[in-house]
Amino acid sequence: MADVVPTSIKSDLITGQVDLDTDTLYVMLATASYTPSASHNRRDDVTNEASGTGYTAGGQALGTVTVSTSGTDVIADAADAVWASSTISARYAIVYKHRGGASSADELVVIKDLGSTISSTNGSFTVQWHATDGFLKLS
Repeated sequence: MADVVPTSIKSDLITGQVDLDTDTLYVMLATASYTPSASHNRRDDVTNEASGTGYTAGGQALGTVTVSTSGTDVIADAADAVWASSTISARYAIVYKHRGGASSADELVVIKDLGSTISSTNGSFTVQWHATDGFLKLS
């Protein structure tokens, strides 16, 4: 399955609800039992969140986001997400705006398909963003 860009993120970006390089963004993990959909627009739409040693529900802060352009594309990128000393299995990495309250308020930015279920056993679980397309590429 390809990455899924929630339909709502387009209007959220245009209206300023989400500002990729100034808002606090988080990345959370979900298992293969989750079924991504472009209609999922808030964190509470995500089911089957991963769990395990070294992973906290809701995921972790993404860190500094850079936004750049390449031709007609806009690309958002950040450092790879790493859960050190963890035992986790996940198929999807979901980037969202973290508001610090109810999950129903947190806007989804992108649902990244890791290609298959990735696991770590008492080691680092790393979500590596695409070298040239970052975690989000809008054309």
